Amino acid sequence: MEYIIYSDESTSKGSYYSDFFGGALVTSKDWNEVNAALDQKKKDLNLFCEIKWTKVSVAYLEKYKQMMDLFFSFIKQNRVKLRIMFRDSKQIPQKQEQDMIANRYHLLYYQFIKHAFGLIYHDGDSAEKIYLKLFFDEISDSYRQNDAFRAHVSYLQNLWQFKKAHIVIRPDDIAEIDSHKHAIQQCMDIVLGAMAFHLNNMHLEIPKGQTAPGNKTLAKEELFQHILELIKDANGDPDFNVYETTKPYGAKHRWCTPYRHWKFVSTEFRNRLESE
Repeated sequence: MEYIIYSDESTSKGSYYSDFFGGALVTSKDWNEVNAALDQKKKDLNLFCEIKWTKVSVAYLEKYKQMMDLFFSFIKQNRVKLRIMFRDSKQIPQKQEQDMIANRYHLLYYQFIKHAFGLIYHDGDSAEKIYLKLFFDEISDSYRQNDAFRAHVSYLQNLWQFKKAHIVIRPDDIAEIDSHKHAIQQCMDIVLGAMAFHLNNMHLEIPKGQTAPGNKTLAKEELFQHILELIKDANGDPDFNVYETTKPYGAKHRWCTPYRHWKFVSTEFRNRLESE
């Protein structure tokens, strides 16, 4: 059995929330059907190029809603798990060394893969090895840094929790992909972009000389609201809070819940709060 995770990041510096990371997990037994259905839907809607948040407009709004309807139908069935991580922009660690700042992107990705999906609580056969394949959109760092990142992420399999869960991460299974060829990645990008957009109050922005948000901004906010209703339906949670970590009703729910948010708080900042 393989678990395939598509990951991407958005908005490293936002007015209110920063460092958005998103991931969509699908099992190897579901991958073909999910990917084929999304590709076919794109063709039916005449969406022949890559779909992404930056392309949302009035003209494409209804088509993007239909793509999200299909994508979230798989999430509701728990055939795709979706996770979004972000950080409160006010919570800035004050003792970061320069090398940590330079590698912040990789460090946060590592934390995201380690914790966001609750992988160690997965419901596979306890005796079966689970091979984790990690697909990242283009990682814009040097080859040396990226090789170090791959080695760091693959080391997760040596942690006792991952060993107990029989999770194996082969270095060659950590790869950069061309998002143009992966519909799951594209749909995840739309949800990730929607969250970064709304949480940073970009839906309230009014162009200079105007008295109301522009049409494209209004279309994006309408799509966000549509996605929010799909999340509530998928999770069976009418009170879902986009601004906070989705509360687990037990450790197993970190894995079982179809859609989750994680508001990341660094250990240093958490310790400062506890000492105040």
